[in-house]
Amino acid sequence: MSKKESFVKGTLILAAAALVARVLGLVQRVPLEHLFNDVGNASFTQANTVYLMLLPLATAGIPSTLSKMVSERYALNRPNEAQQVYRAALMFGVVVGVIMSALLYIGAPYYAEYAKVPESTLAIRAIAPALLLFPSIAMMRGYFQGRNNMMAGGISQIVEQIARVSTAVLLAFVLLQKGYDNTWMAAGASFGSVFGSVGAFGVMLYYAMKLRRSEGQTALYETNEAKLPLFGIYKDIFKLSIPIVLSSVTVPVVNFIDTSLIVPLLSGQVGVADATRALGIFGSRAQSVAGIPPVLSIALSTSLIPIISAAYARRDEKHLKGQVTLALRISILTGAPIVLSLVVAAYSVNGLLFSSLDGSGIVAMLTLGTIFQITMMTTNSILLGMGKSRISMYYVLAGIIVKLVASLLLSKVFGIYGIIGATALCFVVITLLNLRMLKSIVSFEIMGKRWGGFVIAVLVSGGIGYGLNEAGILLTDLMPARLAFLITCLVVGAAVVVIYLVLLIVLGVLTKQEISSYPRA
Repeated sequence: MSKKESFVKGTLILAAAALVARVLGLVQRVPLEHLFNDVGNASFTQANTVYLMLLPLATAGIPSTLSKMVSERYALNRPNEAQQVYRAALMFGVVVGVIMSALLYIGAPYYAEYAKVPESTLAIRAIAPALLLFPSIAMMRGYFQGRNNMMAGGISQIVEQIARVSTAVLLAFVLLQKGYDNTWMAAGASFGSVFGSVGAFGVMLYYAMKLRRSEGQTALYETNEAKLPLFGIYKDIFKLSIPIVLSSVTVPVVNFIDTSLIVPLLSGQVGVADATRALGIFGSRAQSVAGIPPVLSIALSTSLIPIISAAYARRDEKHLKGQVTLALRISILTGAPIVLSLVVAAYSVNGLLFSSLDGSGIVAMLTLGTIFQITMMTTNSILLGMGKSRISMYYVLAGIIVKLVASLLLSKVFGIYGIIGATALCFVVITLLNLRMLKSIVSFEIMGKRWGGFVIAVLVSGGIGYGLNEAGILLTDLMPARLAFLITCLVVGAAVVVIYLVLLIVLGVLTKQEISSYPRA
């Protein structure tokens, strides 16, 4: 198998694992949303969001850096050095896991009080032990990626999600049956992440033992190579990893800002109870649905990043221009129909999946903004591939400042829609700054003169989809509501995607030659 084929296969494995994880995450949120009341939904949302923000910070971007350092050392036939780097990363993971877990447990009541959902303290404390293992798991995944073994990380992600989802729903249900209130139910669901971490760690441990047996201790550990100084290893790691982690935590940080500010900013306008309900809808429904569109488009565009990195290193401007254009075009063209389908059918999606029709507008608006999240993540990845992680980090910080200021200002006028709008504005600012930097490196066009055709395809397919959704809602008078919403979602999704693709081809936005250049297994 060639290097390119091997990489694309590895990318597809990781993309499939990410897709399964995303679907399982949605599968988890749906039954939990039905089990919880407003306080339960808000408490679980806050615990989950805090955890997802701390997780990449706890690993400090080391897995990506570790993968690169291990791969380079094995390529240079220095397996002992690779093992020393791996052990140093594992030591860091163990120490930071203990520290982060303790800090989260101790700080839980203070954060819950600040966010005006004091009931979330138990849920946050219940999820804290998961941080004990996950930094080490991330290091192990990074090492195996460096050894070109994507399967270990992919399977561990899937096992983690299955264990997390099943135990979360089971514990919440059992606690409900035992008569516990939603505060304890949310804590039980949050504790599912601990079971997920144990499952993932077990998988990685199995692969580590298997690898060690297959290679033998002598080849790896009993060599005459000099011992690398620990300080030097950490210096090399953090020099690369810190800019990477700060530029890659944008979405978790933005989600953390949202869940931290929604109740404090809205309680003065609508009261604490309604603000808590809005937070529950935002976390349990809107974030779940809005998490779907980025998965496929980011996976496809990310598969081009090493090719972009190689072209940049060779100073092959023609090839670099073509690949940057292709990565951005793929992310937009594949993300748009999924976003469109979910936005125009938001009312039906809400009715199909969740316990009520409340918050359909919140679901639609947050999902609409994900098209800018997709472009932000793609341009970030391209800059990282070019070694511009420090610049990308500054742009992310600028976007987060815009997010904070805009949330404070817009929430006073538009309520929760202002906070969601500020999130989209953050992604737009980072995307524009990234594009400006990319333009200074290489001249490229995303669509060129084809933007008009793309806009027409979006408007026409979206308009037809919206009309079909409105017609489908009328079916609720003729049959059970959930059946009507299911039929409507299927019809709208199929119609939007088919009409969109047909129009892209008819209007010349997509050509046969371009389609043949897209990455495939």
